[in-house]
Amino acid sequence: MLGKKTDGLILDVDGTLWDSTGIVARAWTQAVRDSGFPDFEVTADGLKRLFGKTMEVIAEEMLPWLAKEKRESIMERCCEYEHRALEEDECRICYPGVTDTIRQLSKRLPVFIVSNCQSGYIELFLEKTGLGEYVTDIECYGNTKCGKGENIRMVAERNHLQNPVYVGDTKGDLSAAKEAGVSFIYVSYGFGDVENAETEISCFSDLAGLAEGGENR
Repeated sequence: MLGKKTDGLILDVDGTLWDSTGIVARAWTQAVRDSGFPDFEVTADGLKRLFGKTMEVIAEEMLPWLAKEKRESIMERCCEYEHRALEEDECRICYPGVTDTIRQLSKRLPVFIVSNCQSGYIELFLEKTGLGEYVTDIECYGNTKCGKGENIRMVAERNHLQNPVYVGDTKGDLSAAKEAGVSFIYVSYGFGDVENAETEISCFSDLAGLAEGGENR
């Protein structure tokens, strides 16, 4: 629950703010095929089971028959193709209420984003959605090579947060929040299934209601 003591809202991206899996699946499929595997295909549903993990783990699970160095090389190409595809697409893929709610919440609380994505992905999200001015700080696995729990802790520490809340859609997000020592809100419309979450919402805009009565920053 968001309350008067909450001093920061830290958000996951994939499965929480938008669903880019359709665009990314097409880009990654082409990248792997161009790397010498013409029969390879990854689907949007397949990516929903992978997103939220670090890029290293995704590579291991998606390309298990390859050596580590080859996997890393192909994943670099996947990220290049993905970035270009997202830049070229209109990216009308945010979940209902996301952009308006973030704008609204940012008037009451500083908003942050932490993801296990590659470098540049959050920046591209902010560019495509026009939300850059409403987000105070960001961090990701691609920048630090640290897991989500450590990155949440980094963002909290460098922004002097005492009682932030992390919002995400998977068990991994819940585990990361616990590792970082912060509260967690589960969005049930996302990619994962989290049982017994202390706070659960079925629409992103529900966060605005939870923030009623919170302190202004």
